[in-house]
Order: sequence, then structure tokens, then C-alpha cells
Amino acid sequence: MTSRAMLLAAILGTLSAVPLAVHAADAPQSSASSSSESKSSAPENWAAQYAEQRHESRGSITLGGKRVDYTAVAGTIMIEDMKNEPGAMMSYVAYFRNGGTPATRPVTFLYNGGPGSSTVWLHMGAFGPKRVVAGNGVRGAPAPYPLVDNPDCPLDVTDLVFIDAPGTGFGRVGVDVEKLPPGDERQKAEKRNEELQKDFYGVDQDARAFDIFITKFLSKFSRWNSPKYLFGESYGTTRSAVLAQYLQSHSDLDLNGVMLLSQIFNFGLSDDDPETDPGNYLPYVLSLPTYAATAWYHKKLPNPPADLEPFLQTVERFALTDYVTALAQGDQLSAQDRHAIAEKLHDYIGLPVAYIEKANLRVNGGMFEKQLLADQDLTIGRLDTRYAGPSLDPLAKEAEYDPQSAALSSAYVSVYNEYARSVLGFPRDLEYTASAEHLWRTWDFKHKQPGSEEANPLSVNVMPDLAAVMKTNPRLKVVQFSGYYDLATPFFAAEYEMHHLGLPPSLQQNITYDHFDTGHMVYVSPEALKKLHDDVVRFIEETDK
Repeated sequence: MTSRAMLLAAILGTLSAVPLAVHAADAPQSSASSSSESKSSAPENWAAQYAEQRHESRGSITLGGKRVDYTAVAGTIMIEDMKNEPGAMMSYVAYFRNGGTPATRPVTFLYNGGPGSSTVWLHMGAFGPKRVVAGNGVRGAPAPYPLVDNPDCPLDVTDLVFIDAPGTGFGRVGVDVEKLPPGDERQKAEKRNEELQKDFYGVDQDARAFDIFITKFLSKFSRWNSPKYLFGESYGTTRSAVLAQYLQSHSDLDLNGVMLLSQIFNFGLSDDDPETDPGNYLPYVLSLPTYAATAWYHKKLPNPPADLEPFLQTVERFALTDYVTALAQGDQLSAQDRHAIAEKLHDYIGLPVAYIEKANLRVNGGMFEKQLLADQDLTIGRLDTRYAGPSLDPLAKEAEYDPQSAALSSAYVSVYNEYARSVLGFPRDLEYTASAEHLWRTWDFKHKQPGSEEANPLSVNVMPDLAAVMKTNPRLKVVQFSGYYDLATPFFAAEYEMHHLGLPPSLQQNITYDHFDTGHMVYVSPEALKKLHDDVVRFIEETDK
């Protein structure tokens, strides 16, 4: 998150990746328009807004000591609504290595989560040929931020397609009503836009949209026979489980591999407000190792061990034995046993015994973020607990903001807005949405699991989706990446999910794991990014045949 203005200007000005061409596809025709018995609900003059765009540019980067030339394609793809009419535009940036045999070269589809997040984070922080240099564990310097070549871009092994979810990036759901004349037509468009949200903003609706995007992309770029991979982060892992199953069951498309970064499958295991579900004590159990790692990092343990990983193994055993047994007793736990568990928790997570007892041995994520450094009036991060910032309200029960998100967002969004327009060729008058945060509140979390006749109205759990696709495609390989300092998707909870998929031993061997000394966005650390790159390359090379 540091740089000088002249540095950024020089990088953008001297890049060889200058726009080569802009292609606008013909305005799509509604499927209903060809039928004499049905009529599209959208006026014909809206169709121009669904014209797909494609902007091509070229660049080069040195990877593994060798020059790699590539073509970047930035554009939009139209996604049909539930009536099979034009409904949304999804934006993307694809990087293709020049030369070789593209038709059989691996291709990886990458996306962040939210729901409601664009893919700027993976694009500019992890695997794009250019990346933002941001603070690692601390807030970096203010703008101008540096944009540098990314030696950990895996473009020498796989082509990369960064996809923005509907309603994010340079895409949108519905039409831009500001481009329509005031009056009845605009009002009709506004109403239809609102109705269209139900077709795209939900667990299953989102997976359907990505299925359409991927299958259209494979056709447009002649990549149907390429080894194919999904790489999702955060809610993107939730999407990956549903999407992998959807691609296979609806589009007859097998994947070579699924890569999961900062995984969450079962939202009932989240440490965000678990007190609203009394009797469900697993979130406290599965977050405990992350609390312990964080207390160790911030030097808040009364008897700190020298090494983190052996300490975490001890905490994990305690969590699954004495701690879970105590919580399972609920109000029947004796005062003596309650105090003994509180003392042990103090040893492991650094909070005062009295506070732990007052919390009834149940400290949620927001409480821990607020209390660990409360003696310094500091709040620690949720996405990455290594970060800390001044508490907004020293007397609040829980954290009021995330210092990690506050420290990183400006650098990523600022640099990408310029890079996307100056280098990739997106129009300067086109609005970019990094995060549509309102979607979290209106998102349809009902999900129809494989084999179910109707959607489950309770907490989202997509574990059955991954289990189903791994059973129906026994050659599918999965790798899980987790950061020790991630409280949004704790690493122990992610492992717990994988250990409860109900897979036979032969398929359990298809899942591998790796951990990082960082948080949710493991790639903010250059060392962790190098390790992540090496893991990804190895995973693809072992599964692309």
C-alpha cells in the first residue's frame, strides 16, 4: 500500500499492455423474441445495453527466469435471467499465455466472495501479472500506491480468468436506468431491475450465473477440452462447492481440481454472533485455535511457547475434549469446572479469567477482537488478526470495524481503477463496484442441496455439494489453503468441515491442506504468496493430465 505518484504513472505509462482492440458483440436477442407465442418483457431499445464488450491488450512478464508473453482480454459476458432473457452483464479479465496449444492448456477461473465482492483482491493481490504492494500485518503508507510485476503469477502454468460476480466489477444486473429517458420506460426498467435481483442474488442463483459464464467462456475462447480449475476465496469457496456440483450435474462438465482459500461451507459454524443460536457451541470450539494463534502473535499469553504449531496442536486437543465437553453441559456445568475451564482458556487465549467466566466460557469473534488489546484501546482485525487499529468505542462489547479491511481496501481499489482503464481498456465512464455490501443483507441464503426436493431455509451448508461432486467424479482433486490469523473463516473450522464430508478413505486422500502465517488474504505477505504460488503450480501440474 505504498508508492510514489511518479512510480505508478511510469509503470502505467511504460507497460507494453496497451489496448489493442475493442469488440462489441451484436446486441443479444431475447429467446422469447423468436416465439410467436411469447414476448420479451424488455423493450427492444434496452438490448444495446446487453451488448458484450471485449478489450484486448498485450504484455510480458518474467516468471521463473523466463519471459512470458501474454494477451489480456477484459470484457463482459451477458447472462440470461430465469426466463432465458438478457438479465445481467458479468465482467472479467482473462490472461492467456501466447504460444503453445491453447486448446489443451490449463485454465483457472478465479473469484472472491462476499457475497457481493468483485475479484479485485485475488486479481491485484495474488495472481495477476501486476500486483499491488500493500502493508503486511500493518497499514502501509497512503497513496500513491505501487503497482509492480508479480513474480508469483502462475501464468506460466495456467491461463487465468478473474470473474466478477453479478452486480460487481464493471458488470451489473439489469440495465443502467440513467441511460434511459425519464418517464414510464425508466420506471419500468427500475422495477425490472429489482425483480432481476431475485434471479442472481442468492446461493443457487449465483452458482447458475457462474455456470452460464464459464460455459459461454469455454465456447467463446475454444477451451472446452482444457484442464479446468476453480479457485475461490472466502464466500468464493461456498460458491465453488455449489458451482462444481452444478457444472457437473447441469452442464456435464468435470473439473480437474478445486482450490479453496479461506473456506466456509457451513455458516452454522461461523463465530459471527453464534449466541443467536443457543446450544450450538461448535463455533466457539472451532475458533479457539485462531484465538490462541492471535494471542501468541500479539504476545498476550501468560506462558508463551517458542513455536506456534506445536502450541496449536495442544489447543486443538483441548478444544475437542475438555472444552467441548464443558460447553455441552450448558447450564449444568459446575462452578468449579467452569472456573477450571476459564483458567485453561486464559492460558490459551490470553483474556482475563473473570472476563471469560462472565462470558459463560463463550467468547465470539467480535468480543475477542475487541478485548485482546483492550488495555491499549486497540481493536484487532477480523480478516487478519495481526492487524490492529484504535477502537472506535473503548466501551463497546464487540469490534465496530475491521482494521485489516480499512488498511487494504483503498490501495487495491485505487490502483485497479487506473490499471483497468489505462491498461486493460475498460471505459473511463464505466462505473466500477469493488464491493456491493448491501447484497449481504438481501442475499437469498436458501440452498437446495444435492438430492433434496426443496431449498433448505435454515443456515447455509454446502458440504453435501462438494461431497456429491467428489463421489460422482472420483478423480477430482481438492486443496484447502488457510491462514492461522483468519477469524472470518477460521482454519480449524475449515478442517472440521472437510473431515465431516462423509467420504470414503479413498476419496479423503483427494483432499490436501496447507496453512499460512497470515490471515484471510494470505497473499498480503510476500513469503506466503510465494508459498501459495508454489502450491498452486504443484497442484495443477499433478492434476492436468
